[in-house]
Amino acid sequence: MDSFLFQSSVLLLAAVVAVPLAARFGLGSVLGYLLAGLIIGPGLGLVANTTDLQHFAEFGVVMMLFLIGLELEPRALWDMRHRLIGLGGLQIALTTALIMVTGQMLGLAWPTALAVGLALALSSTAIVLQTLNEKKLMQTNGGRSAFSVLLTQDIAVIPMLVIFPLLAIPEFVSPTRFLDGHADEAQHANLSLVEGLPGWGAALVTLGVIAAIILAGVYGARPLFRYIHAARLPEMFTAVALLIVIGIAFLMTLIGLSPALGTFLAGVVLANSEFRHELESHVEPFKGLLLGLFFITVGAGIDVVGFMEAPLDILGLAVLVILLKGGVLFLLGRAFGLRKRGLWLFTLGLAQAGEFGFVLISFGLQQSVFDQALGGQLLLVIAMTMLITPLLFLVFDFMRKGFEKAPADQPEADKIDEEGPVIIAGIGRFGQIVNRLVRSTGHRTVVLDHDMKTIQLMRRFGVKGFFGDPTRPELMHAAGIESARVLVAALDDAKANTKLVAYARRVRPDLHIVARAMDRNHTYALYQAGANDIVREMFDSSLRAGRYVLENVGMSEYEAAIAEETFYHHDRKTIAELAKVWDPAVPTGENAAYVTRAKELERELETELYTALTERGKQDAA
Repeated sequence: MDSFLFQSSVLLLAAVVAVPLAARFGLGSVLGYLLAGLIIGPGLGLVANTTDLQHFAEFGVVMMLFLIGLELEPRALWDMRHRLIGLGGLQIALTTALIMVTGQMLGLAWPTALAVGLALALSSTAIVLQTLNEKKLMQTNGGRSAFSVLLTQDIAVIPMLVIFPLLAIPEFVSPTRFLDGHADEAQHANLSLVEGLPGWGAALVTLGVIAAIILAGVYGARPLFRYIHAARLPEMFTAVALLIVIGIAFLMTLIGLSPALGTFLAGVVLANSEFRHELESHVEPFKGLLLGLFFITVGAGIDVVGFMEAPLDILGLAVLVILLKGGVLFLLGRAFGLRKRGLWLFTLGLAQAGEFGFVLISFGLQQSVFDQALGGQLLLVIAMTMLITPLLFLVFDFMRKGFEKAPADQPEADKIDEEGPVIIAGIGRFGQIVNRLVRSTGHRTVVLDHDMKTIQLMRRFGVKGFFGDPTRPELMHAAGIESARVLVAALDDAKANTKLVAYARRVRPDLHIVARAMDRNHTYALYQAGANDIVREMFDSSLRAGRYVLENVGMSEYEAAIAEETFYHHDRKTIAELAKVWDPAVPTGENAAYVTRAKELERELETELYTALTERGKQDAA
């Protein structure tokens, strides 16, 4: 039962079952992987030793940083320098100091307390970045700040590994190594390029390797990929992508640097390459699989027996770590300009300890920095904080909804002192064009929008608008809804737009309402709310594109125009017909009446197009 194929099957089955369930219940994939590991490891005992597998799975973190580097141009990385040095550096220093003081208060010697502080100051790059990408939060202010701190932490691991042997306490007996991977490293120590060199020599070799990676990325990538492209074998792109990642990771280990840091640097260098997307598409599947495997091994490696011996102590220490780190992160976030959602994402996202903590604690055990009991306890605390992290992101999701519902921190609504025959609610990309067309013909409009920046931008171009929420009845009355002839509902928020249409129809049954729809389902909702003319924002442009296609596959311009016009009128009839059987509580694919009627109308469209084009052909022949 310890065969490679059996363990691989168990790991993949656990992922396939647990992760979709966790995602379905809104728990996120990371928590699903961790729970799957707990079940098949300590729970059922199906996977025994995950240490070697975890070292292999750590390549998922390496690949993830390579892909992130591909998304960052060197200039963008330079722009992050203040956060990397200031925010990241202060986070490590202050968190280490605070945990060190707390450790001394709990009875630890200062060298041991310092080592504990250094290990627990690091957060989980794998969990945080995976969750940020999954929730599409990476490009937010809080997400970018979190990434800056994580990158600084990855760099800081290198000097920490140098410091740890200096903190050794002689009376601690060096225990059996926790990670077999370190034994392998000792056996293969002769593969180091810097071992035995003086400090200046090691620095020169390190800088030379980094310079070689940068030069190879700048000058060697294009010829290499052109050579691979000439082979016209898709699998060769996969091979070269993996070669780049694994080769650079190996080079970094030879000079004693973090493999993740090296591949991130390579990704940044290749960010401007025309082969960037090709690299992403070939590395992404491996990254996702290995990261998932890494999270499963973390869950499977949790010492449940050790935890059950003192569960309250372990949980208490894990919560204490999260509170101490969270406090430092919160204060630093505010000092660096983060507010509200960004501040809480930054605080809750980085409050855990991370996978590099496992490495440092295990290394500290070998170097007699910790005794066996304290080392085992710290490993459990780190694992527990990582297990709690997905729950912290759920707390953030709950808080984010509260921020969205709370009144925005904006000025009060403008006093509307104008009325006109046309009210335009929403002056985004859709409403702007409508407003320009109507005003250019000499008709007055009253423009409302709830985004102050948009209103201010329009005013710079001479377009007067009023700030306020158009769904508020008092604003619509102030804008003259009782006397207006037309309302254009063009809000970006689909639900708000439908709400506005329903209210306007209720107070003015005779008002003509032109509404912007996001998609077909929104069209049906607006139809039921009482809109007269509904315009899907992509429909007309897509219809025009379709006409261009017909003109270039053999139809004349007039025939293509006939087909376009026929399709347009039939689609209007289709919307009206399908709106009668549409049910917002039932997905359209599961609504039998909707599906049946849609098929009938599609057959009618084919008949109408054939008839229209045939009649045109007869007229041309006559």
